[in-house]
Amino acid sequence: MSKHYNRYTVTAALPYANGPLHIGHIAGAYLPADIYVRSLRQKGKDVAFICGSDEHGAAITIRAQKDGITPQDIIDKYNKNIRETFENFGISFDLFHRTSAPIHHETAQDFFKVLNDKGQFELKESSQYYDEEAKQFLADRYITGTCPKCGNEGAYGDQCEKCGSALSPTDLIDPKSQITGATPTLKTTRHWYLPMNKHEDWLREWIVDGKLDGREHHNPAEWKNSVLGQCKSWLDQGLQPRAMTRDLDWGVKVPVEGADGKVLYVWLDAPIGYISATKDWAAKEGKNWEDYWKKADTKLVHFIGKDNIVFHCLIFPILLKAHGEGYILPDNVPANEFLNLEGAKLSTSRNWAVWLHEYLEDLPGREDELRYVLTSIAPENKDSEFTWKDYQERINNELVAILGNFINRAVVLTHKYFKGEVPVAGEFTPMENDIIEEMKAIPLRVEKLIGQYKFKEGLIEAMKLARLGNKYLADTEPWKLYKQDPELVKTILNMSLQIAANLAITIDPFLPNTAKKIQNMLGMESLDWDKVGSPDLITAYDRLAPAELLFSKVEDKTIEEQIEKLEKTKIAQTPVEPQKDETTFDDFQKMDIRVGTIVEAIKVKKAKKLLQLTVDTGIDKRTVVSGIADFFAPEDVIGKQVSILINLAPRKIRGIESEGMILMAEDKDGSLTFVSPSAQVSEGSTIR
Repeated sequence: MSKHYNRYTVTAALPYANGPLHIGHIAGAYLPADIYVRSLRQKGKDVAFICGSDEHGAAITIRAQKDGITPQDIIDKYNKNIRETFENFGISFDLFHRTSAPIHHETAQDFFKVLNDKGQFELKESSQYYDEEAKQFLADRYITGTCPKCGNEGAYGDQCEKCGSALSPTDLIDPKSQITGATPTLKTTRHWYLPMNKHEDWLREWIVDGKLDGREHHNPAEWKNSVLGQCKSWLDQGLQPRAMTRDLDWGVKVPVEGADGKVLYVWLDAPIGYISATKDWAAKEGKNWEDYWKKADTKLVHFIGKDNIVFHCLIFPILLKAHGEGYILPDNVPANEFLNLEGAKLSTSRNWAVWLHEYLEDLPGREDELRYVLTSIAPENKDSEFTWKDYQERINNELVAILGNFINRAVVLTHKYFKGEVPVAGEFTPMENDIIEEMKAIPLRVEKLIGQYKFKEGLIEAMKLARLGNKYLADTEPWKLYKQDPELVKTILNMSLQIAANLAITIDPFLPNTAKKIQNMLGMESLDWDKVGSPDLITAYDRLAPAELLFSKVEDKTIEEQIEKLEKTKIAQTPVEPQKDETTFDDFQKMDIRVGTIVEAIKVKKAKKLLQLTVDTGIDKRTVVSGIADFFAPEDVIGKQVSILINLAPRKIRGIESEGMILMAEDKDGSLTFVSPSAQVSEGSTIR
């Protein structure tokens, strides 16, 4: 099914304003959305690219309480951090908004009132968890416990982020308050519920069959299997009424009588943020916001991570349709899976992440390199993994060696042989004619793949132009031909520059900074898509700018620094070994720990980790076998004063009788340090 659209509303998930962005966020929603939008803009399409910080909900207040500051302090800090990070990385939103903005509160409250006046809510009492110590009701995210479906001990009251199951707080096993850690009690409260069960029939027709009110809406085959699968699973289990209000003092106030102390549920409030942001943007641009939300010839696309599927495919569509007034529903919700990091799940709470603002500080000017790597490993249909070694290899072996190498050679050779002036092409051979056909075909395949939300495949296809150019230069070897046939070299370099120009247009959605550099080198007026595929993008006799290296190799030292940075994070987050079973003072008194001096040390043969030590204990000189060879060389420990347990029963280790134990402190990273007196003392001194 093909449908013509006159405008596009593209949204990217609103990031919580309670922490910075990491590469998992970027790979999941924002980079694919940016590629899609840049491709549309290349074609001159009317696009509203909308995002903003989600500044309400329990996550904000929990963070504020932990940091000992106000929610307003939190949202101001992280809205600024997130907005500036997006700008510095080059995510091209038309507007990055805030759900704390007055226009949003007005829009969300008006939306709620319309739904309430139409009888779309059910007002009912229910038992909700209450923290007796904090003296407040607990919203979903204020409660954690064990997921009844997968056993994850860190599930929230509304969702298990490990298995993706939608939950209610009372589903949790062994629930705990996020505020005090206490076990909450159930207490009666009153809320406005959205009867999602009453919307199952049309949701199934819309999502599964691609129809809305009996008419064709979208092609379900174009939706990702993971999105359709989750939606079908929820529908098959039967939807349940869901409370659209919360007992909180932070958020959009419920605008009806009898709702004191209540705010809108964040998943009613947040998606309406797309609408309020569009209103704000349209007013500034002199446009009508309703064109982007209520006209049938507008295509609505939500870019999100898989943990937000239920909210964008079920709850928000119900709210839009129940509201009426012609709101359109999304044509597609291309949710991505999760990106992992160096063998482990990205975790903001454990600080196991590559934070985008830190990346931009540590590796300035490498925005396109990260765009390339994250697109290459995009978790489009399954979880994927980022490693620093892979990052290095992709940049060095692909961006530097293929894309950068081709552009550099084409421009440098033109400067060398023709003083930077674009040469006139002679008659084309079958080789050039085949290249022209590929120059036309590759961008069309890229365009199709982007339209299908297959950005990883689209980037692979776009790189074929660079590979094509490299092969052409390698096959023709103009540096060998110039002396005997300069006219042929003119044709070769003209064709190479045409490939480069087409490459600039084709990669622009993926690598905009790189495309701009190529454009400037070649003197191209624009990167308009309607010109792509032409063998005449570069005009003969035009003068090229000096060659500029597009990429530089990533050195081993840079990668080692980033890996070390992660390792330090891992060590810092490693829990201290728990306390052992209780012992008695009498048992402790039996241990005879003395200060000794190591007087001899040799490696134990065929034992990588063992040293054979001779220790002067003040009582005698005895042999001790110790597993410290990974950390200390024999010559480094001679003369070292140590703590030694001397009344430990002797035992043979690798055929050597060991008569005691050297006491060591083991750090979180497994490294060992001697437990030694801070000043020189006599051998045999007792440690008490």
